[in-house]
Amino acid sequence: MDFKALAENLGLEEDEYLELADLLVDTGMVDLSKMESAIAAGDTDAAAKAAHSIKGASGNLGIMDIYELTKTIEAELRNNNVASALNQLKEVREKLETLAKRVKG
Repeated sequence: MDFKALAENLGLEEDEYLELADLLVDTGMVDLSKMESAIAAGDTDAAAKAAHSIKGASGNLGIMDIYELTKTIEAELRNNNVASALNQLKEVREKLETLAKRVKG
């Protein structure tokens, strides 16, 4: 992932972009936990809202792999397809963890 190019696309300095990406990791992990809790409680609407939050933040930063995954998860949750959404949550967590290593590393 070319952070410098992503930053330039948004008119930011690379260090500013990295701060925003770090914030995405932190809030994304919280939102993932919210999704898992909401799914466990049978509240697919709350889970979809948490997915929407990650989708928006990642899309705004141009991190399209996370954006596409959370877009799909949100749609699956809105259609009550919980099993599919749960499978993809693991992949989002892995991508956020990888991003965290690159941003903080």
